[in-house]
Amino acid sequence: MTDSKRENSEKAKAQGFDTNDLDPYLMKDPEAMAMNFARALENLGKAASAWLAPRERGEISDNAVDPMTDMVKTLSKVTEYWISDPRRTFEAQTQLMSSYFGVWMRSVQKMQGETTDPDPDAGRQDRRFADEDWQKNPFFGFLKQVYLITADWAEKMVSETEGLDEHTKHKAGFYVKQITAALSPSNFVATNPQLYRETISSSGENLVRGMKMLAEDIVAGRGNLKLRQTDMSKFAVGRDMALTPGKVIAQNEICQIIQYEATTETVLKRPLLICPPWINKFYILDLNPQKSFIKWCVDQGHTVFVISWVNPDARHAQKDWAAYAREGIDFALDTIEKASGEKDVNAIGYCVGGTLLAATLALHAKEKNKRIRSATLFTTQVDFTHAGDLKVFVDEEQLEALEAHMLEMGYLDGSKMATAFNMLRASELIWPYFVNNYLKGQEPMPFDLLFWNADSTRMAAANHSFYLRNCYLRNALARDEMILDGKPVSLRDVKIPIYNLATREDHIAPPKSVFLGGQFFGGKVDFVVAGSGHIAGVVNPPDKNKYQYWTGGASRGEYDAWLQTAQETAGSWWPHWHAWIEAKDAKRVPARKPGGAAMNAIEEAPGSYVMERT
Repeated sequence: MTDSKRENSEKAKAQGFDTNDLDPYLMKDPEAMAMNFARALENLGKAASAWLAPRERGEISDNAVDPMTDMVKTLSKVTEYWISDPRRTFEAQTQLMSSYFGVWMRSVQKMQGETTDPDPDAGRQDRRFADEDWQKNPFFGFLKQVYLITADWAEKMVSETEGLDEHTKHKAGFYVKQITAALSPSNFVATNPQLYRETISSSGENLVRGMKMLAEDIVAGRGNLKLRQTDMSKFAVGRDMALTPGKVIAQNEICQIIQYEATTETVLKRPLLICPPWINKFYILDLNPQKSFIKWCVDQGHTVFVISWVNPDARHAQKDWAAYAREGIDFALDTIEKASGEKDVNAIGYCVGGTLLAATLALHAKEKNKRIRSATLFTTQVDFTHAGDLKVFVDEEQLEALEAHMLEMGYLDGSKMATAFNMLRASELIWPYFVNNYLKGQEPMPFDLLFWNADSTRMAAANHSFYLRNCYLRNALARDEMILDGKPVSLRDVKIPIYNLATREDHIAPPKSVFLGGQFFGGKVDFVVAGSGHIAGVVNPPDKNKYQYWTGGASRGEYDAWLQTAQETAGSWWPHWHAWIEAKDAKRVPARKPGGAAMNAIEEAPGSYVMERT
């Protein structure tokens, strides 16, 4: 080694880059690599055939419901703004190129062993770039910095585009984030140091396994990619989850009513009705005995009834919100009265189940129906002004295309909603699994929460259309413009006490949105914020001692100001809620049996409706 090369090598080592670090990137067995590439391509061909076959048979029609169509239309408006003025175009290009030049100069200096200024992304926390070679190796460091600069620049271009309405700008920002998340160098074998090393060390065997999994997942999705996030074979509803003992005591076309067996000698006089979302299945509240909210409620002395919604098909196409209110919530209330003899009920609504419950309460108030004496809303929006990124998918043009699609089928396939929810957090819920499954060739780990997340449900056409139009598009419930079962309803008429729970990191029902919604009710609303997100913030058993919650009374003023003065308490909010319920009515009666003397059990919990897979 010459003196100059030795000197550069020593300088490189001083900068944390050892020339021996190149060894893991050198191909060891070209013949095995070529053979495995051929096998991977064969499996990729099978994946392509699985994708094409149902389209050639006419079983799948890729139409305007696909977000890609709207994305192109939206981003073309941003592009038009920047290219319509040559000066504006030049300034934007100059800004980007000067940033690239800075990255190039620092990378060259590093390769020469020279001391450089800290990278602009130094201190930036991003799990995609956790591997140390994103920092140590000049090549991968260069790719990372170019990517981050480009992503930041693209987002800035959207934010600085003038003349766009608020909704279009929101959509453009969302779509740019989807594109930049997809184009991250961490998502490709040649530009991800960990993937590259694994491919070299296994001579491409990881790609053989990955492409085989890709073909299997497209077959499982019947022509669409059904991204596996967990090992679905490790769980079964009724065997590993939804285990709280109970009976199905009533059912109709759209739901079953489950009553759970008491575990205490006495129970609260007021039964508890839980109205879960129909977008997912109810057993998120009964995943296993250790973190089951339903079991915990039973153990505190609640007589718990749960609505288990049907997984709808074409037969349910005309079942709208009025049907879900009358044949769901009202049917459950009638069932509770027959089974327990009680008219007064405490009710819980979760997510869209809470929105339905709130609208039904307004309808009840109009009809002087006072059966529900208190309501608890989990991560529920009744005002959709600040509804977050899900609003991206709702405008007149997209809704018309969606409704035309649902008119043909009678329902919206569950995979469509699942994809939309995953897109809200693509960097966590899509691309890590894409990399691990199809590029690393690793089977995902068993995880009950992700099994539940993948156990998606269809949406009845009339019900889903009513929800999107009245809530996301028109915000009709908050504006006193919703017509439910032929009657105008107003949340101002709802005078019963309400426990309004938001979660601080919620990306589906943002806490600011939940906070604002609480101001539309006519009675007292206690607003509570739980730590974590839409699921973990709700499903948080006290014995885990995780997270925290904030209390501060009613949701008045601005959310941020409320949170600054709220009292923080460590642990789960569950005991706080139970104390709130008992403060309303703590009377107890002897424990009840499912169905009582008036109703016979139809089947064991969790029932058959929840077993229907999409």
